[in-house]
Amino acid sequence: MSWATELARPEIVALKAYEHAAWEPGLERLHANELPWRALGDDSLAGLNRYPEPQPGALIERLAALYGVAPESVLAGRGSDEAIDLLVRAFCRAGCDAVLVCPPTFGMYAVAARIQGAHVVTVPLRADAGFALDERAVLERCTADVKVVFLCSPNNPTGNLLEEQTIVRIAGKLAGRAVVVVDEAYLEFTDTQSLARHLAKLPHLAILRTLSKAHGLAGARCGTLIADPEVIALLRKVIPPYAIAQLTLEAVLKLLDPAKLADASKRIALIRAERERLTAALAALPQVVRVWPSAANFVLTEFTDAGAALERARDARLLVRDARAYPALGCALRITIGSIEQNNRLLEAWR
Repeated sequence: MSWATELARPEIVALKAYEHAAWEPGLERLHANELPWRALGDDSLAGLNRYPEPQPGALIERLAALYGVAPESVLAGRGSDEAIDLLVRAFCRAGCDAVLVCPPTFGMYAVAARIQGAHVVTVPLRADAGFALDERAVLERCTADVKVVFLCSPNNPTGNLLEEQTIVRIAGKLAGRAVVVVDEAYLEFTDTQSLARHLAKLPHLAILRTLSKAHGLAGARCGTLIADPEVIALLRKVIPPYAIAQLTLEAVLKLLDPAKLADASKRIALIRAERERLTAALAALPQVVRVWPSAANFVLTEFTDAGAALERARDARLLVRDARAYPALGCALRITIGSIEQNNRLLEAWR
């Protein structure tokens, strides 16, 4: 048995995956109980009367090229949320196993665990060290029942990058014991390389990427899990056979061509410039206690009266995220970097 099958739930290892209708585009389809005609108004390329290709080959190739990895290490799903859910379901037995999270962080890790009936072990980030990982505590709390460790870098909602060598050391020490998942949803807004380059030496490392943030495709719902091919094969048993809708497939392939990627790079540069401008302007406001350094497309800001700041933003017809329920963030708001006009309107409301 491989490390992945030893670590995964025995039921998933033994599971015989659902056999979807064969995908043979060169033949006419009378085998999937589809209607032979398109619906009125259907102007999609392939026709919405037909089931889409499971794990579409063209999409997998395009995502692999985008992230610089082998296609066999790629699983496409409905945003990163689906990959988070699949990992928990594949590796955690209900009532027995656990995931480890480092709050304040993205809430879906714990939600997915609780839906599965897995326990949630928490090791808070060190607020006194800029929300750094507590390496020793993570390793101490990773008991035998912890099967998945979720780390977010840049972290949501704090915006900071986690120290790469700390993650690598943690992953090295947890080899064979847990899957270490690094969520890189905001990586494009940094100058940092993906940890996917460590997969050859650390096969139990898994990387989450998404088109929702830097590529402006949140509504398309297309995320990527990059992992050891054995993990990908295991999760392909669990993921629904037609996870990527035909309209999503066509939109993503169109918007990931070189010209569109060049445009995305320009927009990323603009967001980064606005992030620096907004950070400086917020820090100058008398009601702002602190603006945390950010490597993402948002800034975490502490106010003397966060409730009043929320109301002033709403009066300007702008929504910012109330972060006060997160541990150690009792007076903080998370502000997404908007357009120049939106950022100016927000600053004016708070002046």
